[in-house]
Amino acid sequence: MPRADPPAFEARELSFSYGDRRVLDGVSFEVARGEVFGLLGPNGSGKSTALAIACGLRVAGSGAMRFDGREVAAVSRHERAVLAVVFQRPALDDGLSVRENLSLAARLRGISGSLARERVARGLADAALESRADDLVKKLSGGMKRRLDIARALLDEPRLLLLDEPTSGLDEASFRRTWEQLDAERARRELTIIVATHRPDEAERCDRLAVLEAGRVAAIDTPEQLRAKLSKDVIVLELEPSEDARDSEAQRREVSEAIELPCISGERNTLLVEHERGHELIPRLVERLPEGRVRSISLRRPTLADAFLKITGHALEDDGAGDAGEKAA
Repeated sequence: MPRADPPAFEARELSFSYGDRRVLDGVSFEVARGEVFGLLGPNGSGKSTALAIACGLRVAGSGAMRFDGREVAAVSRHERAVLAVVFQRPALDDGLSVRENLSLAARLRGISGSLARERVARGLADAALESRADDLVKKLSGGMKRRLDIARALLDEPRLLLLDEPTSGLDEASFRRTWEQLDAERARRELTIIVATHRPDEAERCDRLAVLEAGRVAAIDTPEQLRAKLSKDVIVLELEPSEDARDSEAQRREVSEAIELPCISGERNTLLVEHERGHELIPRLVERLPEGRVRSISLRRPTLADAFLKITGHALEDDGAGDAGEKAA
């Protein structure tokens, strides 16, 4: 019987600390070849640190990471050319044009002649930057810089691409263009992607997700299966804002007791109620709600943010700043 190929990437019981603060605590996951695998979690969950270890910027305190079945630490610098990483801050020269940035990167990686011209042209097209090719990078928007940085990383056709919050801070149009760029590369060849993100809409783009909370893996599954953990409707109660944290907590307890149903605290001063027939429940809730405590009430289907809250007990909020203590990644 033929031996199965090893995973494209594998983490086993990975741990890492900044001083006495444990950032990763026994993290394990496998990524199949050609898969888009997400590390979903808020700031401080360990996702950026995991990528820093994967590309060699950090050394794990314990555990192991394997690339194509080999320990990452044992892979030579030359062999690591098949692995590319894009961090949150673009690695670009603002004083050069868009085309010059790509041409320089190609030359530094030993790509020359017609092949270099072909790769640069393809990178410009996939990044939707052909019309800005001769503009200085410092004139580009944040979304354009992000796509240029990804095009730069893909020049030598790596087998594994690591993305740290690739669309953090981008608007919907830039988000969509960035993923169209990645989809174009994946359609062309087998490319494995590991993406660290706090965005539920970005997590939906992944084949599978590892939900990270406080440096531990809380769940691993497809986006569909994670959302299925909340198969009911979600009723969102937006509470009236309060500057006093104690009053806000008392307000949540009062509303929860008034509706006589289990509910969980959501993001931005909200309470969430799960119910199989939410549209029928809402009129009854309105009758029970204490006056002056609830600003609005709405109904929606479960999202990955809801699933994260259900799995971890914490809201999925992030400023995109990376893990606490992590500067390089």
